[in-house]
Amino acid sequence: MITIADSLEEGERCLTIATKYEHIFCTIGVHPHVSKNWTKGSGEKLTALVGSSQKVVAVGEIGLDYHYNNSPPADQKRAFEEQLLIAKELSLPAVVHCRDAIVDLKKIIATVDPPSLVIHCCTERWEDVESLVTAGHFLSFTGIATYPKADEIRRTIKECPMDQLMIETDAPYLAPIPHRGKRNEPAFVVEVAKLVAQIKKKSLPEVDALTTQNTMAFFRLPS
Repeated sequence: MITIADSLEEGERCLTIATKYEHIFCTIGVHPHVSKNWTKGSGEKLTALVGSSQKVVAVGEIGLDYHYNNSPPADQKRAFEEQLLIAKELSLPAVVHCRDAIVDLKKIIATVDPPSLVIHCCTERWEDVESLVTAGHFLSFTGIATYPKADEIRRTIKECPMDQLMIETDAPYLAPIPHRGKRNEPAFVVEVAKLVAQIKKKSLPEVDALTTQNTMAFFRLPS
């Protein structure tokens, strides 16, 4: 299991959990919602936290969110680029959030040229992320893909190569059908796996094995 941090303070709590339990790992990063609080000192603290334990397997959740704009776009772009650079310098993957910001997101990714990243909770049209996949990056899908109006997400799943696809919960949000409206939890990720199996015309055990293999390779988890 990988628990994702949205702030440096949350990252410290995630690391405490990951340190306590052998099967839990974590990421640490500053989400675009709170990127207005990003300072030079934040970068130094993030670098220290990420480097403090092998249980930290990525920088994230970082990115851009122009839907809510809880932080000014300029602050979001600055925090995202600086954190992506930290991930590159530390040779770690990045977990990237994107909402209504794919154009600026891809510009920053092209500038930094990080070795590996995953578009977390991917809701993008295939045409908008195809170039990222071609560059070797990953897409990760959540319960939102099971919703009736999520045809574009399902088409992106169909087009995404199986060896660059992951599944996740985004818990406690986005519980999949038939649990929609409930508090999401890791057990519900099987519903996303069932959907992927249906779209890709594979068995559920195949999707289970392949997405697990992808996740372990991407985050460099011990076998």
